[in-house]
Amino acid sequence: MNKNSQRNQITRKEAIKRMGKYAALTAVGTFLILNPQQSQAQSGPPDPGGDPFN
Repeated sequence: MNKNSQRNQITRKEAIKRMGKYAALTAVGTFLILNPQQSQAQSGPPDPGGDPFN
């Protein structure tokens, strides 16, 4: 290996730490998007039936 490729490599511990940060960020984003209270507030009333084209 040359010096450039050795300098750009990270340790296994650093890689796990970085992936943990990405996983936490993804979990927070998913929770915000799929928050059940907001989903219920944004959904309309249930369809009472009848003509679906009316």
